[in-house]
Parts: sequence; structure tokens; C-alpha cells
Amino acid sequence: MKFYFPDSQDMVSPTYDFHRDEYSPLRVRQRDDLYAHEVLAETPYDGILVSKAIVDGSISGAGKYSESQRARIYRLGVRKYFRLPDHVETLGDNGAFNYIQEKVPPVTVEETIDFYEGCGFDAGVSVDHIIFGYQSTSGLEAPNPEWAERRLLTLRMAEKFFEAVASRGARLTPVGAAQGWSPASYADSVKQLQAIGYRRIALGGLVPLKTPDIIECLTAIDHVRTRTTQLHLLGITRVDSMADFARFGVTSFDSTSAFRQAFMDDRRNFHTVDGDFVAIRVPQVEGNSVLKRNILAGVVSQRDAVAAERECLRRLRSYDAGSTPVRGVIDVLAKYEVITKSKKSYLDAYERTLVAAPWKTCGCRLCEHHGIEIAIFRGTERNKRRGFHNLSVLANKMSRLSAPMQTVRRSRG
Repeated sequence: MKFYFPDSQDMVSPTYDFHRDEYSPLRVRQRDDLYAHEVLAETPYDGILVSKAIVDGSISGAGKYSESQRARIYRLGVRKYFRLPDHVETLGDNGAFNYIQEKVPPVTVEETIDFYEGCGFDAGVSVDHIIFGYQSTSGLEAPNPEWAERRLLTLRMAEKFFEAVASRGARLTPVGAAQGWSPASYADSVKQLQAIGYRRIALGGLVPLKTPDIIECLTAIDHVRTRTTQLHLLGITRVDSMADFARFGVTSFDSTSAFRQAFMDDRRNFHTVDGDFVAIRVPQVEGNSVLKRNILAGVVSQRDAVAAERECLRRLRSYDAGSTPVRGVIDVLAKYEVITKSKKSYLDAYERTLVAAPWKTCGCRLCEHHGIEIAIFRGTERNKRRGFHNLSVLANKMSRLSAPMQTVRRSRG
């Protein structure tokens, strides 16, 4: 099972000063900052996925790339731009989430292939239009006429895409996009894509579905899928279910979930192979908009806030060095929660994190180098490093699952 990490220009600065919380004045982001595969000892993914909408922008607005970054990826190609190891694969797609509200995709097949070829991707997904709706019992009769039109439009564009890749002689593996609203409609999409000639098919629109619904779709697809057709799950992680997915021909998936949970989840911030921990929140006085408003309004003393912030960091580092007991850290974190007027207390969860000290037993290069800083929820440099750590844990979990999944494939011939 291969994991592709979707790009969103996530990098960290190797020279960032955690004690001063500042960057080097000589830093040049694109030149100096590093991707996950450059800061970890082992690359935590088998490939990266880059969306056209992220690079070129779409009807919903500009992408995440600046003009200079966009010019650079077209000039260097995706592999050199990301400084990728040879074994890491590249996959392009359109980023259909960015035009979900449009009646038709605001991008043509030719423009899509121009992007894939211009950046030198190994494989590219055909243009699709997401269907956000699911009724398992509706079969091929769409409950909503728009759902039916989006599926047929996706299939028509997939056929044009496959033909255009062939006629251009593009050095690109075409991946057909399948959309649906039920097990029967997904199965029919896969059947038609195979008839066109696709042997790699990406299943879209599954993100909101529960795992049993995904299994239900894969079961229906399996009745029409040829043994040589490989399935890719767009935006799906569900590591605990990967062995089940593999039984139905799923060979790859992509997701930002493990990375984003480092700073977007309420509690599952620091991953381990056996469980998850809350990261310890020490918001920056200067970077917290709510706290700054309270200071300006005279509700909070800036002097007290800065002093409490610094004391929290000092004691956390002292605890990591074995010089401060857990209770001594919890006491100052409790005081800072009061000063920052936190809407929720995490003190019990903090104690669990501190007692377990998962960064001490983690073998990833980031935990070994930064220690407790990885477990502190504070600013993009710590939070993204923790996200990269989570990717390394995901890779470890996938490695543990690989042997059983290989057994499944061999048993199915």
C-alpha cells in the first residue's frame, strides 16, 4: 500500500531558534527551508500529490504558490522542485474541491495535461467533478439530477483525457477519476473507466463516508474490477482499515490527516504507533489575537502574560532535562490557562502527555533533535515539525501492515 502526501507548501526552517522564537535574518524560504523527506531520516511517504489548483489557482482564487514558485516548478519540474529522492513518485490532480460549487469544472482536459507534462509528473488524474451526496440504496438512479450529470461529465472527461494522453504520446500514466453516490454508481464508473483503458483508477468523493460505506462501495466495485486494475483512495487514511481496503484492490491513498491533526485536532496532536497525545498549548503572547485584544482592553496584564509564557517554556524544558517535576509544570500551565482565558482546560491531558513523554521513545530524527519542543503547540515551526513526526508514525504503521497485506494479495492470486 502506497501513501501519497498532498502538497500544500509545508516546510520548516532548519535554522529556526526555538528559544528566541525567531528566524535567521539570512533565511530564504525556498532555498533554505526543508520538506518532510529532507528532515526525517526516512522518507515518510511513497509519493507526493500536487493539485493544479494549488499551483495555478482556480476560479475560487489564487493558489498557494507565489508567481515565482509557480514559475520555478514549471522550470525545474516537480521532482527537482521538491528535491525528491528517486524512489518517491509524483501524482498530479486538478484539486476538484476548489471548484466544487461550479456547474462544470473550470479547466479543460488539454490544460490539465499541459500542467502534468509541464511539471513532469509520473502520473495524473483525469478531470473530475465531486459529488457530495451518498445514498447506498439508490443504485444507478440518482436521487439528484446534478449528481448524475457530474458522474457522466467525469466519465466523458476521463475518456477525452485518456485519448489525449495517448495522442500526445505523453510520458504520463493516466489515472481515471471515478465519482458516484452509491455502491452501484461507483461500480459502474469503474467498469466504464476500465472499458476506456484505465488500469489505475482514483475513487473521489469518499471523504465524508464512514468506513462501512467505503467497504460497501469497494465490495460492489470488486464485482466488476479486473485483477490488474489498481485503486487509489483520494483523501482517505483510515489506517486501521487498510488491510480490508487492500482485499478489494486498493494499492494507494493520499491524505493530509496525520499532518493536520498536529495543529488542527482538539486532542490527537502527537501520534505514536500505540495512541495519540495532546500537544501542550503555550500560545505566543505576540501571536495570539484573542490575548492581544484582551491586553489592549486592559483585561489582561501584558507583563503577567509574558512572564507566565516564558515560565511555561522554561519549566517544560527543565522537565525534559529531568530538573522539574510534573506538578511544577502543570501549575504554571494552569496559571497561563487562566491568564489567556482559555475556553477549555487541557491540564489532565497535559499530565498524561508529560508522564508518557512520547518524544523520548520516538525514533524519528525530529524528536531526537528537538525533544519536548515537538510536543509544544506553538507557532508553525513546532506545529509543522510535529506534523512531520506524525507522518513518520503513519509510515511506521503502514510498514507494520504491509506484511499482512502482501499475504492477502498472494492469497488472491
